[in-house]
Amino acid sequence: MPTYGRAIWFLVFPGFELLDLGGPLCAFALASDFHEARYDVHIVSAAGGLVSGAAGVTIATVAPATLGHLDTLIVVGAQSPAILDDQSQTAELIRAWAPRARRVASVCTGAFLLAAAGVLAGRRATTHWRCAGELQQRYPSIKVDADRIFVREDEVWTSAGITAGIDLALAMIEEDCGSATSKAIARDLVVYHRRSGGQSQFSTLLELEPRPGRIRDALAYARTHLREKLSVEQLAEVVRISPRQFARQFTAETGETPARAVERLRCEAALPQIENTTEPLDQIALQVGFGDMERMRRVCLRIYGHPPQALRRRSRATPTNGSR
Repeated sequence: MPTYGRAIWFLVFPGFELLDLGGPLCAFALASDFHEARYDVHIVSAAGGLVSGAAGVTIATVAPATLGHLDTLIVVGAQSPAILDDQSQTAELIRAWAPRARRVASVCTGAFLLAAAGVLAGRRATTHWRCAGELQQRYPSIKVDADRIFVREDEVWTSAGITAGIDLALAMIEEDCGSATSKAIARDLVVYHRRSGGQSQFSTLLELEPRPGRIRDALAYARTHLREKLSVEQLAEVVRISPRQFARQFTAETGETPARAVERLRCEAALPQIENTTEPLDQIALQVGFGDMERMRRVCLRIYGHPPQALRRRSRATPTNGSR
C-alpha cells in the first residue's frame, strides 16, 4: 500500500520553464487523483505570491514558511543557466530546506540551482545536454553525466532536458507506490514508462559547444579520422597537450569523456548508412571505426536505445513525404 500525504514541493522563480513544472506536476497529480497515491502537491517560491514563467504564464505560489511537512523538493529549470544566476534567494531557500527533505531533485537546468546551493557537490548529476559542459565547468566537483535521462545518487535526483522531468516523476512514483501505479500513469500521460537510450539521441556532439580552441580542434580531427584508433593519447598529441590534461579539459568543456565522445561521433556517422542504405552492417561498423559489429551494436543500443538492425527496420517502416 502507498504511504499517504507525501508533500511534494515544486520550487519556481521568475522566468522558470513551464514544462519543467507542468510535466512532473501532472504525473504526481494523476497519481493522487486517479491512483490513490494522495500526494500533497505545492508550488513554492522564495517570496510566495504570483510568479511569471518564461512563457508569460503567471503561477500562484506559496512561501515555504506557510507549509509544514516536506517530503520531496523538486527544483525546476529555465531556458538558460543565465536566468538562474540572479536567483540567489531561491538558492538560499534550497540550502535551508533541502536537508529537511527526504529527497531533492531538479528538472533540466534546475541542476544549476542545486549546484549553487551545494547540494550536488561531489555527486553524479545530469542536466540538459546543451548545458552539461557549462555545469561541469562551473562546478568541477560534480561528476556530470551528459547522456542520462535522469541520475539518482542516494536521495538526490537530477534529470535532463524539460520532458525528462516526467521520467523522473514516474521513477519517484514507482519507488513510492510500485511499478503498476507508475505504469498506469505513464499510460495516462501517453509516454514511455521507461525511455530507452540516453539524451545523446536528441543531440549532436558539436552542439555540446566546447570553446574555440584545442578541444574543438580535437573533435574536428576525430570527425575526419573515424577509422583510426582515436585514443586519448592520439587526440592529445594532435592538439599538443599531455593526455592527462587533454582528458580533464575535454570532460570539463563538453561533459563527456573523449572515449564516449568518439563513440557518439561514430554513431552519428553510421546512422545515415544504417537507415538509408542496404550496406551490410558489419561493413558500416568498419567504415566508421567501430572495428566490429558487436561494438557498434552495444553503442547504438546505449545511445539510440535500439540496435542497428532495429534502427534499419524502423527507418524502412516510417512513411516519408506525407505518405500513409
